[in-house]
Amino acid sequence: MPFEPTLTLSVPEDYRFSSNLGYLARSPKECLHRIRDGRLYKALPLEGTPIVEIGADRDRGLTVAFASDRGVPSEDAREAAISYIREWLDLDTDLEPFYLLAADDPLLAAAASAHRGLRLVGIPDLFEAMAWGILGQQINLAFAYTLKARLVEAYGGQIAYDGDAYWTFPEPRVIAGLEVKDLLPLKLTVKKCEYLIHVAELIAAGAVSKGMLKELGYGEAEKALVRIRGIGPWTANYVLMRCLRMKDAFPIDDVGLHHAIRHATGSDAKPSREEIMRLSAGWRGWESYATFYLWRLLY
Repeated sequence: MPFEPTLTLSVPEDYRFSSNLGYLARSPKECLHRIRDGRLYKALPLEGTPIVEIGADRDRGLTVAFASDRGVPSEDAREAAISYIREWLDLDTDLEPFYLLAADDPLLAAAASAHRGLRLVGIPDLFEAMAWGILGQQINLAFAYTLKARLVEAYGGQIAYDGDAYWTFPEPRVIAGLEVKDLLPLKLTVKKCEYLIHVAELIAAGAVSKGMLKELGYGEAEKALVRIRGIGPWTANYVLMRCLRMKDAFPIDDVGLHHAIRHATGSDAKPSREEIMRLSAGWRGWESYATFYLWRLLY
């Protein structure tokens, strides 16, 4: 069954869909979107759960089509889908200041040049971002994707379309209603089970929200997140970077960042915190994008 083209999204002049597809294709275990023949498919976590096909018009504008058997989306539904996609794919950030500083930075110049057009692809849903941060604590990326797939397939939403299954991340109210014993069969540690349920309870109860964190600003938002059980500085900054889109968020203790710095400098030694602070002095206000581009060197 076909997807029906319904709209075209404008993109920044330096945007490259192919660069972003390359990032989104980094794991074959990804369960929340799929890439096929140069197009991106996803069930959006919105009312009605529209399934969309996103493609490129000569690698500039983006075309968005909706699964045809789910009815014609209303104007409100189309606007909600556009808003989600623009936030998810980071289509509204002016990266020219970042490219200017990166061009003169010995660590960033190569990454910015090789991957120009890459955006900080985000995680718009706060619970998904926090849960992904928790799942990824102290394990390698491949196993984190395995755990995410187990969680999604056990408690997320599923929609079948044209022979494919499209999944959405579990809602916080669903996870909040579980006990640790319910999550243990997924091979999560007891602590991670406890952390996921606790975070889900807070979000479901409205005690933590994306809007609240945005109003706080970077420093206070980081402190608010770290006060939550199971959320340390790394997870807090990851959430602020990927979900809240705070440009100055900086997961300085990230192992992947350390590997990328070693790769960029040709060093065999793990960089010290003091060394990272020195190397990143010129990134001020763009730490999250600098980190994202350096991560890209590893894929």
